[in-house]
Amino acid sequence: MKAYNNEDLRLAAKRALPRGLYEYIARGSEDETALGRNRRALDAIKFRPKVFVNVAGRNQKTTVLGKEQASPLIIAPTGAAGLMWYQGEIALARAAQQAGVPFTVSTSAITSMEKIAQASQARLWFQLYIWPDFAMAEELIGRAEAAGYDTLMVTVDTIVNPNREYNSRNSFNVPIRFNARNTLDVCRHPLWLIRVFLKYLLNSGMPQFENYPDAMRMSMTGNRSGKWVVTKKSETLNWDDLSRLRDRWKGSLVIKGILDVEDADEAARRGVDGIVVSNHGGRNLDCVRSPLEVLEDIANRVGDRVDVIADSGFTRGSDVVKALALGAKAVMVGRCPLYGLATGGEAGALESLNFYRDEIDRVLAFMGVNDIRKLERRHVHLDPMMFGLEAFK
Repeated sequence: MKAYNNEDLRLAAKRALPRGLYEYIARGSEDETALGRNRRALDAIKFRPKVFVNVAGRNQKTTVLGKEQASPLIIAPTGAAGLMWYQGEIALARAAQQAGVPFTVSTSAITSMEKIAQASQARLWFQLYIWPDFAMAEELIGRAEAAGYDTLMVTVDTIVNPNREYNSRNSFNVPIRFNARNTLDVCRHPLWLIRVFLKYLLNSGMPQFENYPDAMRMSMTGNRSGKWVVTKKSETLNWDDLSRLRDRWKGSLVIKGILDVEDADEAARRGVDGIVVSNHGGRNLDCVRSPLEVLEDIANRVGDRVDVIADSGFTRGSDVVKALALGAKAVMVGRCPLYGLATGGEAGALESLNFYRDEIDRVLAFMGVNDIRKLERRHVHLDPMMFGLEAFK
């Protein structure tokens, strides 16, 4: 069936993927109130279009971290990408190259950062988690430098493992333990079994986390002995650690997972180049504010010092335009490119990015805006029921 938007791709991915894998990428945490709040915040922003404007020369190019790109999109780091499609991370990188946007490689990718860099000419960022032993971060930073990555993105909002109960119900926890439930789930999706999972087993064996430090690298079912090495993240992460990263990494440094204005201000003071305003797509802490509710305040506080990027729940080009009008330089998209990837590999991921691009272009025309960099607060109205009285400022 032909897809006309990212929602069509989502429905196609739901049919194509085992339930445990689909829900791993599509759902949130606990009662999933954050998922709904992300959508409500976007819907509570309305456009203020202008007419009698010549919009024949529309342009959505922008500059992020000092480099021009074709549209204001960045593919977010997604650990399950390699399970959507065989060598899915490479397919995503190639789609990003064609679209002229950056691709962020996840620490939890099942294709090594080196292979991805060799297979694509896309602008590549590397996403990093911090473990209690800082030497492990040092190891991955060295690999990213050697492979030519120009941006390091440090995820700071996952200090403990989130409570995603549906993973347990679907028997899709890591390490994977095969049982009747998840085996039946996979067998009901024979195309995915043949073109993804069996292809890995025949060519390289059980998929493993190729970007983990050597001491922690293991397959999705455990290490060679079958034992699972605990991948606990650092619960003592502090601002001095960020300064240490800033001193170590010479490229662009971005932190992902900021929802507080004071945190954004301190990060800018510590020398980061970019901040991703994000609630992890509603997948970590439930009952949390949407990034759109704090984006404008953060952009007003630090936007003249760092590039502010928005993330979490952007499914339409119109959503992207709303974030840019509130001060974001770009928007990260994660789930939708994965849906495209699951249904068509590189071509499907590119189709998802093209949906965003075409929708952004159409919204600009209706808004009477020729250049995406000219979007401002005056172009949108915020519903005070969602955003409070300050929405009238």
